[in-house]
Amino acid sequence: MTKTKFTLLAAGLTLAAANIAHARATFETGSALAETTFEAVLQVPRRTDDKVAWNQVAAAGQSTHGLKSPAPTVTVTLASNTQGHGEHSSHQTAGTPVEAGDLEISGGAVKAMLPGAKVGGGGLVVKNTGSADDRLLAVESLAAGRVELHDMKMENDVMKMRKLEDGVVIPAGATVELKSGGLHLMFMEVTKPFAEGGTVPVTLTFEKAGKVEYVLPVGAAVGGHKHN
Repeated sequence: MTKTKFTLLAAGLTLAAANIAHARATFETGSALAETTFEAVLQVPRRTDDKVAWNQVAAAGQSTHGLKSPAPTVTVTLASNTQGHGEHSSHQTAGTPVEAGDLEISGGAVKAMLPGAKVGGGGLVVKNTGSADDRLLAVESLAAGRVELHDMKMENDVMKMRKLEDGVVIPAGATVELKSGGLHLMFMEVTKPFAEGGTVPVTLTFEKAGKVEYVLPVGAAVGGHKHN
């Protein structure tokens, strides 16, 4: 399981009802499993008027209900870096290979867009190391209203493009590259034109591998084709 370095310093607790400014506690764990729960005891210093001292700490196995002035506690649970079956975290560097079952997603990019443009294109590489075919069913992105899978082919000396309603097959033992001029991704209703040097997060949905988060870098606006 992925381990996460977790540090919580100077956790503050405001006790307005008791007219206390803040209580502070510090604890640190260098490396802990995701979803691990920590409990920090916040010992509130005694006020100068000697009226408040929430600093009693229960012994191991002892309930705090029996204490007159129990120290407040804060419980913190580390968020999991892993998601459900077939899902992968989106916290990654653009273009970093991601594995999902028998699939490996790598490479690719999206092209920078002109100001005011609403449609962008891009691609990536999917390698299937397994013994069974998989299929890329859909793609989503927070950067666009929708993402479509398209294919371009020459027919009677005319380049034609079509939307792939049934997705893209990733044959067993094969590598499929989505790029301009063939199979590719089309980002429709883009909220903000992609700028060179930026990144675009996508969620890929495969028939067998499930949902996979991937980040595409934004490259230069060169080549490509026009979409009406």
